[in-house]
Amino acid sequence: MTLLQAFPLHHYLIIGAILFSLGLYIVLTRKNAVAILMGVELILNSTNINFVAFSRYTTQAISGQVFAVFVIILAAAEAAVALAIILNIYQNLKTVDVDEVKELKH
Repeated sequence: MTLLQAFPLHHYLIIGAILFSLGLYIVLTRKNAVAILMGVELILNSTNINFVAFSRYTTQAISGQVFAVFVIILAAAEAAVALAIILNIYQNLKTVDVDEVKELKH
């Protein structure tokens, strides 16, 4: 018995739902661009938990793990681009508060 099979499926779904809810709360309430980016990462990681858990408990195939790897690659690319944009905004406007940034054109 593997560690993933030690707990029933609904435990993983509850953890995924909690992570998704925390990420959504952070995205909707924070004004700091870096905190919003961290919330998006939590949302993407909650989907990874669901992909792997459903794949393991329903089909016994590796399709969920493959999707999780693609999501991790997408998250890394998204984080790199978003951090570059945030650094550029900070360099030009000296703030990372998304309410103070009305437009990217200077």
